[in-house]
Amino acid sequence: MEKLKKRWGIENNWQIIVILIVFAVTGSTASYIGKPILNYLNITQETFSTFGYWVLRIVLLFIMYQFMLVFFGWVFGQYQFFWNFEKKMLRRIGFKRFLD
Repeated sequence: MEKLKKRWGIENNWQIIVILIVFAVTGSTASYIGKPILNYLNITQETFSTFGYWVLRIVLLFIMYQFMLVFFGWVFGQYQFFWNFEKKMLRRIGFKRFLD
């Protein structure tokens, strides 16, 4: 636990538990609401190829996850941690110029 606290720059074990809960809630929620959103947009495996459908679903989930991670971090009182985490992740995938 000490390594994780040092790496993430947090002070106590309670924050680790809250952060892990936020990751779990965000992933579950993004996955759960992805299919209804695609259905609303009339994007199904019948209207697209199976490959195209899954590519679109993964891209949609990725985008939703980014926003929801910061939102749920805010709800659970860990906004600053998740905002810093989000900026670090987006810099790594090539959005550095938009964050500085």
